[in-house]
Amino acid sequence: MDGLFEGLKVTDFHGDIHRNIVSPRKSQNLYDDLTDSPEGWQAAIDLEMGAKPHMYISNQPVIHRPFEEAAYNEAIDYPFKHWSKTRYSDGSFGVWYGADSLETSVHETVYHWRKNFLEDAGWHTMEGIITERKVYLVRCDAALLDFIPTLNAFPALIDPAPGGYYLTHQVGARMNHDGHPGLRSRSAHCKGDIYAIFNPKILSNPRPTCYLTYQIKAGSVIVERQPGVVLLRI
Repeated sequence: MDGLFEGLKVTDFHGDIHRNIVSPRKSQNLYDDLTDSPEGWQAAIDLEMGAKPHMYISNQPVIHRPFEEAAYNEAIDYPFKHWSKTRYSDGSFGVWYGADSLETSVHETVYHWRKNFLEDAGWHTMEGIITERKVYLVRCDAALLDFIPTLNAFPALIDPAPGGYYLTHQVGARMNHDGHPGLRSRSAHCKGDIYAIFNPKILSNPRPTCYLTYQIKAGSVIVERQPGVVLLRI
């Protein structure tokens, strides 16, 4: 990693980032197996909401905003509360990932769905396997370290083979330790840009923009935004 941070440029970023996450197209009643009574469902929901910690604080606390809180928790807060091993984290801290466009977010998430879920489960060649996803637009305002000019000198930032995520884990640990809010780099799977965010305070205003369905067909992943209409084949 010698020289990687030397002379690194900063991009003053103010704009929306696409966040692509697993989420069903239709909401499901989590309590319908407990009782057939709608009053019972509501009582269970009220009990859950009363016991859960209040994780989002609105700028206008007089107004009750349960849907805004849910969007914040789903689109922003989750990876900072549930740490996992990812490209820029060894699992000892949380990193939030987003993309510059819907297409880039699809290429990134299709790759990880196939690699980290389907192949591990032995399902990568099984026809008809489906996952449903939701895409948010999330506002980002921060000075981000821009790794794009360094990619030719450090190709392992994009393609981790053969050393795995060794280099990017070092980068992430350095940024987390030094308090850098985030970085911009290039997608390994298309021409778009990706963002790794280490501080949730620079993210705000999550808005759902669309739902997607991924399905394995003939060895490819078919991506639909509208059911029955192919958006991408990867």
